[in-house]
Amino acid sequence: MEANVKAVLEAAETALAIENAEEQQELTAEEMAARADRILNKMDEDGISDKKLRKAVEKVKAENAPKMKEYEDKLDKLGDRNSYSKTDPDATFMRMKEDAMNNGQTKPGYNVQMSTENQFITNYGIFWRPTDQGTLIPYITSFSDRYGFQSDEICADSGYGSEQNYAHLFGIGVTPYVKYNMFHAEEKRHRRENPFLVQNLYYNAEENYYVCPMGQHMEHIGDVESISDLGYVSVVSKYRARNCAGCPLRCLCYRGIADRTIEVNHVSNAYRAEARRLLTSERGLHHRSMRPIEPEAVFGDIKYNHGFKRFKLKSSAKVSVEFGLVALAHNLRKYIALGAPGCSVTGDSCL
Repeated sequence: MEANVKAVLEAAETALAIENAEEQQELTAEEMAARADRILNKMDEDGISDKKLRKAVEKVKAENAPKMKEYEDKLDKLGDRNSYSKTDPDATFMRMKEDAMNNGQTKPGYNVQMSTENQFITNYGIFWRPTDQGTLIPYITSFSDRYGFQSDEICADSGYGSEQNYAHLFGIGVTPYVKYNMFHAEEKRHRRENPFLVQNLYYNAEENYYVCPMGQHMEHIGDVESISDLGYVSVVSKYRARNCAGCPLRCLCYRGIADRTIEVNHVSNAYRAEARRLLTSERGLHHRSMRPIEPEAVFGDIKYNHGFKRFKLKSSAKVSVEFGLVALAHNLRKYIALGAPGCSVTGDSCL
């Protein structure tokens, strides 16, 4: 539509000898209407009775400009998301497992984040992002805003493990017992003993080169910056073998035509190595054993024992209040069941 409107307006302005404004990459609804008005006024002043031209310009003003305004309003509601619900603009379409076969169904919803201790809910957050990775930093920030301090240790599953999240957690002095997405896969024998995988190649940190299984140096050829959808900048280093022609292991090494090139994120690898050290420590094994019976058990109790599987209110503000009441009711039930005289928030959290 924008391309058609530009063509109509430019043709009319050329025919009427109207000086065109500076060319814009995007034509807004306001600019469409203003240029159409200027053309129609010029036609009236000069007494031009080109019915075909007038009809095309009037269509721009009466139909295209309002439609463009509608598109602009929808894009404003959309923001950084890739979808939103017409009945609840704050909600994002997410894949739900609601049928008997646990097949994915796309429906508008919210991503509920929750941390617990001793199965008491210590904090919760409502987010429009379908994935957990982009919710960790604002969530733990909301925890410190609520209580005035931050947990000393945080345990979370692999959905939260990213370079950005590790950098933030280590930066604020929190010990992260947080898995990354390849944590368990790296322990499998076929990956651990495969000499051709990048993570198993020998790396000389002083001279910055890798050594392939045939003993050939893979020299550093440059760095590339990548920006995530959250705006985080990562640096990926590239290494290339000198000559793979005639290598007897080439069929096992890779299937490319040119010499093999690998990409390595050294910062992310360092964070992952430290995360693995923490997760395989005695304290890490304790957290990993507790996480399934902490937030997962609480979610299960709320969903299946008390039947809360769907929000009844709309908008993120109302949904936040609704889940706050659910969390309060859960904590009160837990408190009464334990018969304890009181409870307090300490320095650990599980997500």
